[in-house]
Amino acid sequence: MEHVKCLIIGSGPAGYTAAIYAGRANLNPVEYCGMQVGGQLTQTTTVENFPGYPEGVDANQMMMEIREQAERFGCDIRDGEIIKADFSKRPYILTADDGKEIEAETVIIATGAKAKYLGLPDEEKYNGQGVSACATCDGFFYRKKVTAVVGGGDTACEDALYLSGLCRKVYLVVRKNYLRASEIMQQRVKDAENIEILFEHNAIGLYGENGVEGMHLVKRKGEEDEERYDVAIDGFFLAIGHKPNTEMFQGQIDLDEMGYIKTVGGTPRTNVPGVFAAGDVCDPIYRQAIVAAGSGCKAALEAQAYLMEN
Repeated sequence: MEHVKCLIIGSGPAGYTAAIYAGRANLNPVEYCGMQVGGQLTQTTTVENFPGYPEGVDANQMMMEIREQAERFGCDIRDGEIIKADFSKRPYILTADDGKEIEAETVIIATGAKAKYLGLPDEEKYNGQGVSACATCDGFFYRKKVTAVVGGGDTACEDALYLSGLCRKVYLVVRKNYLRASEIMQQRVKDAENIEILFEHNAIGLYGENGVEGMHLVKRKGEEDEERYDVAIDGFFLAIGHKPNTEMFQGQIDLDEMGYIKTVGGTPRTNVPGVFAAGDVCDPIYRQAIVAAGSGCKAALEAQAYLMEN
């Protein structure tokens, strides 16, 4: 069985940054990238809000550069997936998808989260060509254009308000006949002149030749009556929630009611000594690459301190 000082699970900004810091601390880290190498960021196109890239940068290029930086400091990065974790006793036992078992003195969980989608084939077809699950990441590209946000909660209202400051027009597509957001968020959306709320609407498809040019909508008009029509848009944003990638940690580590890993007192520490969490897997609020990178740094520093003390 392989024995490592520091095992990192996940390869987004949090995982790669943890690898850089753990490598520089001579922890000889091993990192398993998981199914989505580079994390959620690789599902977008150009990144313009990450420090150090004044002209913006291709998301995949940026993640590759951060990976190369981690490898430079000695991180053993593997394009596999950890599928099982046993935190019942130290050293912890983790199992990779090829059956390999690893003993780890410390573990940094940076498995991220995945955005919830409607399940429309067009969402995949137009991914990166008008479909996005991050308004703050991609909204800048739709200045003075028309966009739609799907959802009725606080996140959807926040995204619609953010986009309303950039876009000419924002449609908020709400399945129910009311908003689930807090009262103050509801009022802000209703007060925004360029946001139009489409209650009792479902988006059932998208269309366009070289990207999103519009959406197919269904409006419920009664128990059995409905109206179908199209609306021209340039961007289609999903805001119906995220699901943290924590399934294999259930029963092994403390999770909140939504499945996010609970951390202690603003640190990356979990309830299991020597196990740390970084990035979107423990952050349902910010979900930004720069925040994830910072938490990856903190997790590696905590792992280093833990190893020195134990």
